Order: sequence, then structure tokens, then C-alpha cells
Amino acid sequence: MMKIIFINASPRKNCNTAQLLQQAQQGAQAAGAQTEYVNLFDLKFTGCRSCLACKRQGMQRCKCYWPDDLSPWIDKILHAQGVIIGTPVYMGGPTAHFHALYERLGFCVLSYDDRSSYLDRKVNVGLIYTMNAPQSYYEAAMRPAFVPIENGLKHLLKGEVLTYACCDTFQVPDYSKYNMGIFDPVHKAQVHQTQFPQDLQAAYAMGEKLAKLN
Repeated sequence: MMKIIFINASPRKNCNTAQLLQQAQQGAQAAGAQTEYVNLFDLKFTGCRSCLACKRQGMQRCKCYWPDDLSPWIDKILHAQGVIIGTPVYMGGPTAHFHALYERLGFCVLSYDDRSSYLDRKVNVGLIYTMNAPQSYYEAAMRPAFVPIENGLKHLLKGEVLTYACCDTFQVPDYSKYNMGIFDPVHKAQVHQTQFPQDLQAAYAMGEKLAKLN
């Protein structure tokens, strides 16, 4: 049976990123996939420590040996047929937890002999980005910065990489309680009411599509 791992790289367990991931999970399940879901912020881990255990001669490849909460999830990803990761955009890029996962996942499959991937199978990837920025700003200023990560995942995991950007998000229920003057609360509420349901549908479709990829 198709297995897909869902990873929330947001510190918030019930907000925009999580809701989109949960819709993607429902789409995958509807297509017949077996799924698992984890909140990265529930785990205790760091980025790659360059211990080089995964590069030692005689050691099993495609395995992170560092003894923390993330290593078992790396095993699950590398033995699944797909993974969908959701991350908000902070300071123009994915969260620090996302980057730590990317480092750990990528490094243990990267060959230092010829820069190829040790992986002898493929893991298809879905990436869901959520952000305050409008779609036009994402396309012009942010999108180019995300391409190297996507290309890296495509090279290392050998599968397809699907992406979706949920833009102009509604962050807080009452903007008047925060110093967030650059945002128009009326506009944010309107976008959330009209666009976010479409974003949820797109996330569902991503999960469904990933579950059907070979």
C-alpha cells in the first residue's frame, strides 16, 4: 500500500499550515494511501551535526544515526512512497525546523564520492508554503529562493516535487491586539473567507495526486 508521511514544520498545530496539511492527508487517504502525521515542533532535534556516521565505510546508507527524535522520522520518509511537508515562511524562507529536516534528510542520502543519491528508490514530495505575502510578491521575490531546495529534494529523493503556495494568510483573529499595522484586517479577513477554501481544495488535490504517483 502507498505510504505518505505528513510533516508540519509550523509551531502552530491548528492554524493555516496544519489545516492545509490535514486536507492533503484526507486527499491521500481518499486515494487509498496509508498516512502518518507529525508536528516537527513536538520533536527534540537539531540540524545536521556533521558526525559523518552516514558516510563511514561499512555503515548502512540512507540512514541518519544521530540519536534524537528526528532520526526515526527520516527512516519513515525514506521508506515511504511520498512525503508532504508544510511550512510557513519566516523572514523570506521556510522555518528553521524545516531547514533542519532538509539538512538531515538530504545529507544521509548524499554521496560524497560523486554527489549522487544513495537512494535506490524514489520518494515523491509535496511542499506547501504559507505566508503573509501576496501571491505577486511570492512569485517575484520568494519563489526563486525556494527552487534550490525543491531541486535538491528532487535530486536526492529521485521523485517528483509538487508545490503549492498559500498567500496573504489570516494570522490572528483580532489584529487590533497586535502591532501589525502593515496589514489590513478587513482585507485579510476577506481573503481568508474567499481564497482559503480554495487553498484547502488545492491541498486536498495535492494529497490525492501524490497518492496516485508511481
